[in-house]
Amino acid sequence: MAASLPVLSLAAVFPPLQARNLNGRTLALPAAFAGARNVVIVAFRRAHQQLVDSWFPALDPLLATHPDLRAYEVPMLASGYSLVRPFIDGGMAAAIPSPAVRERTLTVYTHVTNVIAALQIRSPETITILLVDRSGQISWRSEGGYAADTGAGLTQALAAGSG
Repeated sequence: MAASLPVLSLAAVFPPLQARNLNGRTLALPAAFAGARNVVIVAFRRAHQQLVDSWFPALDPLLATHPDLRAYEVPMLASGYSLVRPFIDGGMAAAIPSPAVRERTLTVYTHVTNVIAALQIRSPETITILLVDRSGQISWRSEGGYAADTGAGLTQALAAGSG
């Protein structure tokens, strides 16, 4: 359905952002991404969770095959919501029984339009999937829920980066 999208600019990099995982640890992105390569799924709405979840059955075997790879869910919320962050993050954490899933879910409260511009996201109406290194360089991107062709594009990008 959705095809892999080319990186729109060689200058596209993941911007410096402060995040907090749902276990309560504060992280400075992109340097705090634990993998040499990281699949970062950026979501903007609660309704995007089903799209995010559609990726993990395909990501699990890739994570097992590529020891340098990690995966993250990154909900982006407007900075105005930061006053109620404990309530929002607490509600998300309470709904996720797995400590590993809470660890990989990084909430960011920021000026969302600035992040959309920096990441060259076409629309916040769906999720964006990025392959990012620790320096923030984006080497692959797609959008929307998992589909076989987008999964194949990610697999190819990972193979190309192994060399």
